[in-house]
Parts: sequence; structure tokens; C-alpha cells
Amino acid sequence: MNALNGFLGSRSGLAVTLVVAALGVYLLATHTGHALAALPYLLLLACPLMHLFGHHHHSGHRSETSRFTERH
Repeated sequence: MNALNGFLGSRSGLAVTLVVAALGVYLLATHTGHALAALPYLLLLACPLMHLFGHHHHSGHRSETSRFTERH
């Protein structure tokens, strides 16, 4: 995560972020109908992606019994 924060904190990271944001605004302004038509599919795609990338903070694969016996 530090490498990502290092990139986004740099001048080139800021430039890339601004260019991507500008392209997003341009595409949304010129192709609003297409963006709104794709919105339900993007929401459905977001669910499995959040499950794949959102659970990395958990402590890994342990058995069910060890989860209840350990104290945090």
C-alpha cells in the first residue's frame, strides 16, 4: 500500500489522476446515455470485485474453532 500512496503522492501520480478524472467527466458528458445504460452492470460487477479485493484485511484461512477460541 505504501507504493500506491507513494505514486499518488508524486507529481506524475497527480497528473495521471487528473487526466483520468478529466476523461471520465468528458465521457460522462458526451455519452450520458451509454453510461447510464451500463450502470446496472457496473454495480453487479462491483459486488464480486469488492469480495475479491475487500477481504485482504482478514487474518487469512483458519478453522472455525480457532476463531472462537482466540482472544483479540
